[in-house]
Amino acid sequence: MHDIKAIRENPDAWVAGWSARGVEDAKGVVAGLLELDARLRAAQTAGQTALARRNESSKLIGAAKAKKDEAEAQRLMAAVESLKGEIAAEGEREREAGETLRATLAGLPNLAATDVPDGEDETANVEKKRVGEPPAIGSPRDHVDLGEGLGLMDFEAAARMSGARFVVLKAGLARLERAIGQFMLDLQTNEHGYLEVASPYLVRDQAMFGTGQLPKFAEDLFRAGGEHWLIPTAEVSLTNLVREQITPEEELPLRLTALTPCFRAEAGSAGRDTRGMIRQHQFSKVELVSITTPEQSEEEHERMTACAEAVLERLGLAYRRMLLCKGDMGFSARKTYDLEVWLPSQATYREISSCSNCGDFQARRMDARCRPAGEKGTRFVHTLNGSGLAVGRTLVAIMENYQDEGGRIAVPEALRPYMGGMTHVG
Repeated sequence: MHDIKAIRENPDAWVAGWSARGVEDAKGVVAGLLELDARLRAAQTAGQTALARRNESSKLIGAAKAKKDEAEAQRLMAAVESLKGEIAAEGEREREAGETLRATLAGLPNLAATDVPDGEDETANVEKKRVGEPPAIGSPRDHVDLGEGLGLMDFEAAARMSGARFVVLKAGLARLERAIGQFMLDLQTNEHGYLEVASPYLVRDQAMFGTGQLPKFAEDLFRAGGEHWLIPTAEVSLTNLVREQITPEEELPLRLTALTPCFRAEAGSAGRDTRGMIRQHQFSKVELVSITTPEQSEEEHERMTACAEAVLERLGLAYRRMLLCKGDMGFSARKTYDLEVWLPSQATYREISSCSNCGDFQARRMDARCRPAGEKGTRFVHTLNGSGLAVGRTLVAIMENYQDEGGRIAVPEALRPYMGGMTHVG
């Protein structure tokens, strides 16, 4: 949720900020917000004035009766009754304006940080660094051909039971996927100081609202029935751990991680990546979440991204870091780095992690605050999230980058302890 006071004080900054984020007619949007805000405050003032007049008249009724001035008492009683209706009417106007204002604000994206480049789409993203050399593979096969060739990846069986965008993994590939997730968790908890959390996979509306999935992206989610939704990422459950809480600042930053299944309808990606495991309705991911003070969040963003990069480096996978432009960032983000891994079959880099600093955008929606030591006042925390990494896409990258001419998959050195010493799959 955005701070309407900040919008009121500097509307031009919000017009420019939302225009850069792709909001149509941002000037008209801001004007509408300010009009709603004015209506809300006018109704509040009128209601408070009417309430004060009613209270004063109520006091005077007793005084009139004490003087046996029945006519005055009757007049005052009629005035009180009339003011009750006025108070109720202003209260209804306040409710309507407030609800409309909050709903409008809830559908507007975060503003970008000052160092985020302008641009409408991924073509304006900026490469910040490139690490590792892509392997020289004469005629690389994609992961689908490799997995089906080994008899360990079955899309047809998955489709018979679940439809498109699902897969069944077997034997060595199933074990390799499990090994990847365990390796990532151990790296983040043992070496990078993240606290492992076993969090719910089902959350309520307000949790999805808090991290920005609702109301705008309902079509990309799976509703589980009633008031529950399947999480699209553990970011939702991890970040909501501080919902409606006041955290002492000396306990920050909180660094949390979880390995969970994720569920996405992919409603906005029809026709994209329909082959293979790149874009699935169900996949596993190790999520990284940090809760910080405002002063810590920029440095924490760099640290979190480096923690995700460490996974790719330990696995010997070539990658690059991209700074996303304003038009390509997610709804809740104020600054985002994407990590893209080299896929030989596509001869290009593909996203495998997205690490975002959300500033206080999610904290305002969740009412998540922190308190400096020895002070009474509170302020909103900053929240950050990142993939550390998407397990399925990491499996794809390993299969394609570690393939041999016979179609076998070499197991990266870092994963062999999790594979019982196996050196190859297939």
